[in-house]
Amino acid sequence: MMNTDFTRSLPPNEVIRGYAPGAAETKSLAKRLAELSSETLEIPCIVGGEEIRTGDIHENRAPHDHSNVLCRWHAANPDVVERAIVASREAWLEWSETPVHVRVAIFEKAATLLAGPWRDTINAATMLNQSKTCFQAEIDAACELIDFWRFNNYYVLNQVHSEQPPHSPSGMWNVLDHRPLEGFVYAVTPFNFTSIAANLPGAPVLMGNVSLWKPSNHSILSNYYIMKLYEAAGLPPGVINFIPGDPAAITQQLMTSPEFSGLHYTGSTAVFQHLWKVAAENLPNYRSYPRIVGETGGKDFIFVHESADAEATAVAALRGSFEYQGQKCSAASRMYVPRNRWSEIRDRLIADMQTIRMGDPADFSNFIGAVIHEQSFEKITGAIQHARDTPGASIVQGGESNREQGWFVQPTLIECDDPQFRTMQEELFGPVLSVHVYDENNLDEALRLCDETSPYALTGAVFSQDRVEAERISDRLRHAAGNFYINDKPTGAVVGQQPFGGARASGTDDKAGSVLNLLRWVAPRTVKETFDPPRDYRYPHMG
Repeated sequence: MMNTDFTRSLPPNEVIRGYAPGAAETKSLAKRLAELSSETLEIPCIVGGEEIRTGDIHENRAPHDHSNVLCRWHAANPDVVERAIVASREAWLEWSETPVHVRVAIFEKAATLLAGPWRDTINAATMLNQSKTCFQAEIDAACELIDFWRFNNYYVLNQVHSEQPPHSPSGMWNVLDHRPLEGFVYAVTPFNFTSIAANLPGAPVLMGNVSLWKPSNHSILSNYYIMKLYEAAGLPPGVINFIPGDPAAITQQLMTSPEFSGLHYTGSTAVFQHLWKVAAENLPNYRSYPRIVGETGGKDFIFVHESADAEATAVAALRGSFEYQGQKCSAASRMYVPRNRWSEIRDRLIADMQTIRMGDPADFSNFIGAVIHEQSFEKITGAIQHARDTPGASIVQGGESNREQGWFVQPTLIECDDPQFRTMQEELFGPVLSVHVYDENNLDEALRLCDETSPYALTGAVFSQDRVEAERISDRLRHAAGNFYINDKPTGAVVGQQPFGGARASGTDDKAGSVLNLLRWVAPRTVKETFDPPRDYRYPHMG
């Protein structure tokens, strides 16, 4: 008889490769990068395991090299979307009944493939498509995604399906049945993290659901390779359907379907609020109330106490603000520094920023690449120009840009006299850090500003060598960030260590990479079995 105890020990986090000059891993990745860079892939929709070419063709070009057409992809039309709904319905019948250990085995194989033969391909596609350096691609597209898959497997076996009623009195048996949702989950994924793009359709699927995946139009190449990796791992046709295309049209069609059962979303706050409204307006049409899970914007902060280590603070601010061109939801974009420490921290920041190398990720010595597209470039450079033109704001370092070959924006440090200045409040999603210098004798007012200036509450950090003060600041800013760091940058959450997500305008705080997220994709059923049922309706008190 097969062993039915499928619990697992806690997996280790995937080891991050360093890609040192001359190392075998560096040569292997550079070779695959050159191969992908030299070809232009034609990418179809994938519905029910079938590749569909609609003829409505769009392009992805490398953000750092407009001349490099990475892929041409076919956009889904209404017929393809309808076919995807049908394919997911058909796949649900078998997948929803597939034993949990079989589902886990598929994701374990996907993790093993990504850790091995697929690693260079997924990393290289991410470097080209999203202009990530080798290190940023490695921690995202390889390590975090492997961790998502392996830790999700651990949670589903050890914390979801093992969770049963603690007591069954003599003569009966109580069981908790973790059912998938009825219908499909609509996964809307962002350009900036390949791991998130894979996890948003994948986590509901692990729980027995089916997903319709609308990838970002700006990361089709890397996302397509993820879809092919899912297929290589043995995921049955139709369990995930890959439908790139017009987000508004696809959303309207899917979210008005009676079979819409959930939304798994990462993207802008405005779009998420619109999708929630669409769901609310269509509630009477749905088979069941949909699960709405979203991680949206951030205006993430570093708060500096006067006891802070200036060197550590400056390095954390630089990495936290400018890695991956500031295009992380968690990127630091505003900082509060006491006046008596500002000059020291500012000078270190300027010195380090002057050494930053920016360019093609194929040059492994570069620290950052280009921002994702022209609209982003225009938004960021417009905000920098506004700071340049406004009294009370000054460009301390950086501020230059170049669009000739790619969408390059120089890391920029802005000092703002007004704590409510535009760049202190607005999410720019670019390499811009705004600093407000506060009076060290008015700490409480500075904390109030940090807490109330932004509607978001995603990530934040405090730097303080005084541990008592660090705790007090952490308590005061308890609701200002879902992921909070003490003497560390506010980016780089690790699966299994710091489950990720924020509240307020930053999302539903369902913590991707934890059991909290997985529980949103099941509909629990309780089953009570009585072994010796009563045969007389009368109770003892009735005589």
